[in-house]
Amino acid sequence: MKLLLHVCCAPCSAYVIEQLQKDYNVSLFYFNPNIYPESEYEIRKNESQRYAKDLGIEFIEKKLEHNIWLEKVRGLENEPERGKRCFICYKYRLEETAKYAKESGFDIFTSTLSISPHKSSEMINLAGVEIEKEIGVKYLEADWKKDGGFKKSCEISKEHNFYRQNYCGCEFSISRVA
Repeated sequence: MKLLLHVCCAPCSAYVIEQLQKDYNVSLFYFNPNIYPESEYEIRKNESQRYAKDLGIEFIEKKLEHNIWLEKVRGLENEPERGKRCFICYKYRLEETAKYAKESGFDIFTSTLSISPHKSSEMINLAGVEIEKEIGVKYLEADWKKDGGFKKSCEISKEHNFYRQNYCGCEFSISRVA
């Protein structure tokens, strides 16, 4: 089965790709209009693209649409991490992933987002299941941080010398970095 994997960055994707390749023909979909500034977006994209090339996996980028993302989260700038802004952000990125999957003949889609201990896998999976119903492409529910997934992803990241960011990606999360 062909699976389209939404990736946010190389460190988060490392373990997830390893697991998914056991059962699926995986392609990577990089759509992250939340990432700010654009230089950060480019660094994360380039690292993800480099890893995809190393693995011989197809890498698909949907270009940055930061202004559209800002419009979607308008009024939620002061929401806490894991709040309403994050849900809208997850849903927007997963919707675009599902649309591309449907248009391009993928059987199923999912995301690396749930590997982060800073993100709510319940919220991410809720968005994915809603989108599955709306768009008609199967969503693979997962909590990739379980069973040491986050730790394993960190180990793989060190092996490949991946750039590791210290904030989620949006300008509203930068100020929350401790």
